[in-house]
Amino acid sequence: MNTPDLTVDIGNLVLENPVMTASGTFGYAREFEPYIDLNRLGGIIVKGLSLTPAKGNPPPRIVETECGMLNAIGLENVGIDAFVRDKLPFLQSLRPPVIANIYGKTIDEYARLAERLESATAVKGVEVNISCPNVKEGGVVFGSDPRIAAEVVAAVRRKTSKHLMVKLSPNVTDIAVMARAAEDAGADSLSVINTITGMAVDLSTRRPKLANITGGLSGPAIKPIALRMVWQVAQAVKIPIVGVGGIMNATDALEFLMVGATAVQVGTANFVNPTSTMEIIYGMAAWLRQEGIDDVKKLIGSLVTGVLG
Repeated sequence: MNTPDLTVDIGNLVLENPVMTASGTFGYAREFEPYIDLNRLGGIIVKGLSLTPAKGNPPPRIVETECGMLNAIGLENVGIDAFVRDKLPFLQSLRPPVIANIYGKTIDEYARLAERLESATAVKGVEVNISCPNVKEGGVVFGSDPRIAAEVVAAVRRKTSKHLMVKLSPNVTDIAVMARAAEDAGADSLSVINTITGMAVDLSTRRPKLANITGGLSGPAIKPIALRMVWQVAQAVKIPIVGVGGIMNATDALEFLMVGATAVQVGTANFVNPTSTMEIIYGMAAWLRQEGIDDVKKLIGSLVTGVLG
């Protein structure tokens, strides 16, 4: 059998394969150049950007857990101007579409970020982070209230003609409600899910292990929850879904496609194994070949439910 077709379409974005990088875990891509062929990626989502440079939260801000890690980085980044000036020229030389993740403390900040990126031709899309659980201002409210989330998305939509992806929080009562609100407000796709709020305690000092007290849990521990939420969202919206959460290998990635995701983002795995994205791409192709499937799109949403006969 010939090499399976791995191309997928996320709205107006065409990806050579379904494997993207998750914001905040891949820097601005150049950091991984020594380890992988960046041009083999399906898409690159850069570290979250704010209007001005941000130092993030004080340390300690990363804690390893039994099945993943907690982070409370607090969206440290170089700021939008430094990104366009210093980071974008390298990203522009790469083949995969670049998506800029943006974060604001107010709706107006989101809109201004989108407007600032509109003229950056190297940026093909914007991922709106309305769901960061470890930033005290903005993130939690925007990601948990469907009305406010819709206002953020609509404000960004008015300022950009680029692909608009909205990253949803799992820290909500009903993620399908949030998904429909984002879709109705103009989102082209949804990334599901962001990290789950958690904490860790040092028994000997009787203090939290994170200076921020709480942080975002990621890694294998959250995969079952992420799978469930992707499946729920797939029943609720018509726009494409990008699955995120605990994807460590090709099997994980294929499961997300089966429950309804069109593509996936690889995050925490990059810290454990910097070549994980490449291994996932090759592994997906190998499994499809083994199963006699010539096109990865045939797997999307193919989950069989119901009572076994």
